[in-house]
Amino acid sequence: MKLGTLKEGGRDGTLVVVSRDLARAVRAGNIAPTLQRALDDWANTERLLRELAADLEAGKVEGGFAFDPAKAAAPLPRAYQWADGSAYVVHVELVRKARGVEMPPSFWTDPLMYQGGSDSFIGPRDDIVMGDEAWGIDFESEIGVIVDDVPMGVTPQAARQHIKLVTILNDVSLRNLIPGELNKGFGFFHGKPATAFAPVAVTPDELGAAWDGAKLNLPMLSTYNGQLFGKPNAATDLTFDFGQLIAHAAKTRHLQAGSVIGSGTVANRDASVGCSCIAERRVRETIDGGKPLTPFMKFGDRIQIEMLDAQGRSIFGAIDQKVVRYGGPA
Repeated sequence: MKLGTLKEGGRDGTLVVVSRDLARAVRAGNIAPTLQRALDDWANTERLLRELAADLEAGKVEGGFAFDPAKAAAPLPRAYQWADGSAYVVHVELVRKARGVEMPPSFWTDPLMYQGGSDSFIGPRDDIVMGDEAWGIDFESEIGVIVDDVPMGVTPQAARQHIKLVTILNDVSLRNLIPGELNKGFGFFHGKPATAFAPVAVTPDELGAAWDGAKLNLPMLSTYNGQLFGKPNAATDLTFDFGQLIAHAAKTRHLQAGSVIGSGTVANRDASVGCSCIAERRVRETIDGGKPLTPFMKFGDRIQIEMLDAQGRSIFGAIDQKVVRYGGPA
């Protein structure tokens, strides 16, 4: 089952069920007006949404329409919690090397995670609106999961059962602001602007054999200004799976339904598969040639992020964003 949200009906949008080929959709307001409301009562709404999805596939629904990703918000336009991990520690290792910061050995055994801003996620075709190119604008291609209510102290194995939806996202980073913030000893804020999500989030069964319950065994495709930038496999060199990340997030608190947990930038040690962010490429260029060559994003640059199934079909739809200059408050 594939679920999306249209930019209509208020800040939290309107929940829609989307066909497997991403071509058609139907509003699900008679079941739940928003995805958050559906997640709040997932034990009851899931069955009804699946029935609607089956009818959509069979061409039996009234009110169906062509699904336009440009009219889609993030599946959850705002969430109660957004916790982003760094499940690919090889990426953390490389980026910290670029900053001249040594990585503690504990990073390989204890997940790194930050709590991001979740009050205004943006849609798959929304621009990356920035005030200054000098901030070091970078994309980060990631996987995210959306959970139901998770009890504090859940085990990694039990945490897998709380994953209700899977999606992909662009966790934009402002690389030139991050070091100064971290030097204050209090974490990210300005360096992590609004995160963009794919047109749909899908139930794990839609992923077939590529999903083992806690990780996704498919390449993450990042296309930058029309050129393939990276295709690392999301299961390769994964240090912490989503069961472990959720358990880490729930160590000292309950997680509420609708919480989003991110994987961090998908990365492989094999440099030939490319990268899921500019910062990693710059580090690799420095390792190979002594200096970075690829600049961070400029106004007018475009990033597309997508994941295809074994048959080459888009699973979540594509994130397709352009960097534009912020014009200031209206």
